[in-house]
Amino acid sequence: MDHVITVDDSISAHRALRLIRRGSTLLWKGDFQNAKQLLAALGRRIPAERGGSFQAQRRRAAERARVLNALVVPLVGHQVLLRRAPDVRTACDQAYGPAQGDRAVPLRELLGVIGAHQLRVRGVYVPALGARVHPHYGVFAPTRSEYADLVVGQPLPRVRTAFDIGTGTGLLTALLSKRGVPEVVATDNNPRAVECARENLARLGVRAGVVETDLFPAGRADLIVCNPPWIPAVPLTMLDHAVYDEDSRMLRAFLRTAGEHLEPGGEVWLILSDLAERFGLREQGELLEMVRAGGLRVAGRTDAVPRHGRARSGELTTLWRLTA
Repeated sequence: MDHVITVDDSISAHRALRLIRRGSTLLWKGDFQNAKQLLAALGRRIPAERGGSFQAQRRRAAERARVLNALVVPLVGHQVLLRRAPDVRTACDQAYGPAQGDRAVPLRELLGVIGAHQLRVRGVYVPALGARVHPHYGVFAPTRSEYADLVVGQPLPRVRTAFDIGTGTGLLTALLSKRGVPEVVATDNNPRAVECARENLARLGVRAGVVETDLFPAGRADLIVCNPPWIPAVPLTMLDHAVYDEDSRMLRAFLRTAGEHLEPGGEVWLILSDLAERFGLREQGELLEMVRAGGLRVAGRTDAVPRHGRARSGELTTLWRLTA
């Protein structure tokens, strides 16, 4: 940790920001609610600006995160021993695992842990499923609904076995099972996602296999569904891995080998936003080159316009139907 200065309720946001920009980490020993107010005040002084190139936005976001993460609070056995602090033990157990000694964590991160626990408890209602899905900390929450709508609305070929690659919460596996696919195998290389998917599928009464592996399980399938991270950029946080795929590594590996895991006459459903093209991170036509390089061809596409609050103007999410 950088030069650590203990601070409390007496510090102003102006002085706190000045100390952080000089390289200090601020260890909070005051009232917990006042610490949240200070964090909010710091955020107002360095707002998250949109404008400029994607790279410029990411640099600003990284600098903003660095400043806000410099305000830390002490964790003692997953308890915050500050005035008016909430009980965070369950949330920290879920995010960090069993407590291992005392440490300090960024208040911004801790608030994210608390929020993730609350979201896990109440779940996210998915209209296409008609039920709630409960994301775990570090697993992408299905707050965007258009990719689920695309899978539900796409005519289903004759399918006996399906693979859901990079399952996350298990949502697409549940949708495929709901549509009558007899056997679905979900995979993810994130142990948190594997646990999350198993819990969600059990709660929904879905019988499906969930395997921790990189991309494909053993065997072949009539249908392979994948909703990979959409933006080919470096993840900055653990939560970023659900959205950012550096150099399109997962996407390239998936398209390069998907045909080897298809039954004759089978289909690949690739669900992807065009944000990478809109940000200038992937050339127009590059995705189709990846498809052809993997020995696949486009059999059809269905587009959807995202309607969530963070959707970009003109953004499209597409379900690509690919065959060998």
